[in-house]
Amino acid sequence: MTRLPVGLLQDADLQAIFAAVEAGGHRAWLVGGAVRNALLGEPVGDLDLATDAPPHRVSDLAKAAGLKPVPTGIDHGTVTVVAGGRGFEVTTLRRDVETDGRRAVVAFSDDLAQDAHRRDFTMNALYAGRDGTVIDLVGGLEDLHARRLRFVGDPAQRIAEDYLRILRFFRFLAWYGRDADPAALAACRDGRDGLAQISRERIGQELRKLLMAPDPLPAIRLMAESGVLAEVLPHATPDRLAALAPSTHWLARLAALSQADLADALRLSRADARDHRILVTALAEDWSFDRIAYRLAGELADAAAVLVQTGPRGTRPGWPEAKAAARPLPITAGDLQPRLQGPALGRALKAAEDAWIEAGFAMPVPALIDIALLAGESQ
Repeated sequence: MTRLPVGLLQDADLQAIFAAVEAGGHRAWLVGGAVRNALLGEPVGDLDLATDAPPHRVSDLAKAAGLKPVPTGIDHGTVTVVAGGRGFEVTTLRRDVETDGRRAVVAFSDDLAQDAHRRDFTMNALYAGRDGTVIDLVGGLEDLHARRLRFVGDPAQRIAEDYLRILRFFRFLAWYGRDADPAALAACRDGRDGLAQISRERIGQELRKLLMAPDPLPAIRLMAESGVLAEVLPHATPDRLAALAPSTHWLARLAALSQADLADALRLSRADARDHRILVTALAEDWSFDRIAYRLAGELADAAAVLVQTGPRGTRPGWPEAKAAARPLPITAGDLQPRLQGPALGRALKAAEDAWIEAGFAMPVPALIDIALLAGESQ
């Protein structure tokens, strides 16, 4: 008999929700990621529960126990119960009535097996009762211990229910798997055209999560081999990803994979789209470490420094030294006015910046002013 670690079950807020549901004669189980990660010894994030109680009953029982129910996904059976200032998603057991490749129409159930068999992967279809006893109805424990990612039931059917599961397959493989089920890979390959039905926002979110994995390269290579990568990132270059350090920022990984403008294709946020463009520019122009240290800061600078080493000059030393040496340009527009104005002033300051960076931040001010004036007055 497999049980969850005792520490997870000592969560007082979690136990309060179990008690509230059971007070009404119903059952509740931890499900999904919390069970999976606890058994793998990985950090546990959200604690989600499944229950045989209908949504309205969950709300009533939560109120009776002094907890706050919030109907966050009531059409799909989810009530967020707030306990101790934290939100726990409590979802009624379900079975699919109708699916169209993007969303499902569900009916509520009191049958744990029906709920388990509508889930995506066997390692995500594990449940644990209040005492920590793990319930496995689909062979998920064996797959979990083998780090084998396998769809519940027929892979093609699971994918046809929601084509985003193709990308979820590679994302979960990157985070938790070592072995990809051949039948699952074949189904992803055969169903890849269905990704055209999925919104760019959802595709972008999945790619971000995948690229944040400790080592996404094996999953990315399988995506390329199966033709899935070309569906979401045309002309992607997985080989460049292999040259990146394991701790590289996800946006640097994205820039290594694709140098295209992805703002619309992946519905990136303004900040992410801007940073991706900067990283692509740094790579395309093969910025020096000094230029990176001058132009960028923080995580973005570190990401660019790692990324440019996949370019023509390859691995090179000196990034920590460049960061330590970088200094702001010691002249301003005021030093060049009124002699220079408008576009001439812009040319002058750019020339001064280039010279300052090229000199390793160690050029005298008079020399910088001379360079700036010469550039500004030239046509």
